[in-house]
Amino acid sequence: MKSHSNSNSVRRKLHSSVQASPWRPGSLLRFSLRDYAFCMATLSVFCFGSLFYQLNGGPPKILLEMRQYLASPQRCSPSPCVVYNRVGKCGSRTVVLLLRILAEKHRFNLVSSDIHNKTRLTEQEQVDLMKNISVIPQPFLYTRHVHFLNFTRFRIEQPVYINIIRDPINRFLSNYFFRRFGDWRGEQNHLIRTPGMKDDERYLDINVCILESYPECSNPRLFYIIPYFCGQHPQCREPGLWALERAKQNVLENFLLVGVLEELEDTLLLLERLLPHYFSGVLSIYKSPDYRKIGNLTGTVRKQPPTLEALQVLYQRMKYEYDFYNFIREQFHLLKKKIGLRSAEEEPDQEEEPDQEEELEDASLWLVHP
Repeated sequence: MKSHSNSNSVRRKLHSSVQASPWRPGSLLRFSLRDYAFCMATLSVFCFGSLFYQLNGGPPKILLEMRQYLASPQRCSPSPCVVYNRVGKCGSRTVVLLLRILAEKHRFNLVSSDIHNKTRLTEQEQVDLMKNISVIPQPFLYTRHVHFLNFTRFRIEQPVYINIIRDPINRFLSNYFFRRFGDWRGEQNHLIRTPGMKDDERYLDINVCILESYPECSNPRLFYIIPYFCGQHPQCREPGLWALERAKQNVLENFLLVGVLEELEDTLLLLERLLPHYFSGVLSIYKSPDYRKIGNLTGTVRKQPPTLEALQVLYQRMKYEYDFYNFIREQFHLLKKKIGLRSAEEEPDQEEEPDQEEELEDASLWLVHP
């Protein structure tokens, strides 16, 4: 009975409180001054954002980045996308000449960029380039001097990467003299390429450049090959273990093949085996007399070997480059063994003239053994 009386008293109190505070239609719309200020601030941000969007011709950078990560991945299927981010002075002009012939023969789209001196890109430039690559009509092969691009970071399907490197000191020597004196395509070729170079720089003795530590013959400019495989991160351009290890990892994960210029014929054979739609018959073209006449014009002129002392200094400055080069050679030979590839040097070529080989630039003659 006592509990029943208590419940009745509670009901009476609730009823009296409702009567004392009758509900009004506008009571739910009441809010504090702080809530009002918050709403106005939100509205102001929206208005200023809209104005900023219109005045700048598009959304702010942060929204673009969010869209890149949230958008659905772009694909370059059904045929494989091939990107040859060619390393300078590593036989790339020879390979591009071959690709032009192969593209006409096998009916694939060859897109060779005319940009030669911009290997490092801003984030937006990376996105723009990757989008342009991904929409090239299939099948295609895109080639440019550019450091490795991580397509998957921006949710774009990663292409098949290929590349070729050479002995680092050989590459440096070839570039040093090519900038000054060009190649066999014309006597004035070097003047067209470097018109602003003064004679003091053009005729600078390479031993002086190395031993007196001119910028061209010192780090970070000697740290050249690794960034092509490390990528666009700023630390990729700093000589050190971080860039070296990242470059190795990218090779293992993203490159179908990294060939070696000193074994160019075997590199071409592997490309033919791995990418037959693009490289079928490439070795026959490379060995043909007609191609040899054109290919011989790409050799750098006036190359002179440095002294042993200068070579030893170079080798010490390029220790990370040599670590990477030796790693690539090991991977290259492992792939040859895995596929069971017979070296092209073991195959006799009856049609080749005996003295023709002497006219070609032989990279092994420049190979340095510190």
